Amino acid sequence: MPIVHLGNWTMVGLDIIAWGAIHAGTGYLAHRLPTSFCERDTWLTTLRSWERSGRVWTILRVHDWKDRLPEAGDVFAGGVSMRSLPSLGNVGLAQFAASTRRAEIGHWSAAACSPIFLVWNPLWISGVMVVYGFAVNAPFIAIQRYNRLRISRLLDRSASRRAASARRAADTTGNNIP
Repeated sequence: MPIVHLGNWTMVGLDIIAWGAIHAGTGYLAHRLPTSFCERDTWLTTLRSWERSGRVWTILRVHDWKDRLPEAGDVFAGGVSMRSLPSLGNVGLAQFAASTRRAEIGHWSAAACSPIFLVWNPLWISGVMVVYGFAVNAPFIAIQRYNRLRISRLLDRSASRRAASARRAADTTGNNIP
């Protein structure tokens, strides 16, 4: 039972306006998150063990459709487009990973706002709005997680190479005579 009773067309109009405001608002708030907050994974953004192999993203064929969806990472001043890496170095990859976390948080936040529709919609329409909120944001969340998995692999390889190089350098320095 809605708290506020509206006419059908008013309710539909409010639903449309509310979704626009939710997406714009959560996108802006995610954009304003401190960079330090996005440098590391949180409980929400941590890549799960079932994702590490990447099989789920292969089955979902994320690579095939990810570039067809709209991308709004640079809508707000200072934002980063997710269409290309800032650079291939470790710093650029880390910045891109932070951007994927920021975007993922924004999409999770938008989906989490969907219960607000209980205020003026009948229960069944509110249920549709919750399903809509998660269905619309799920592909974008999947893309962010897919991209971060790929970046994590590159950063892990780079760290392994640096560690191996450091071990080799340590083995060849100093007095190794028994």
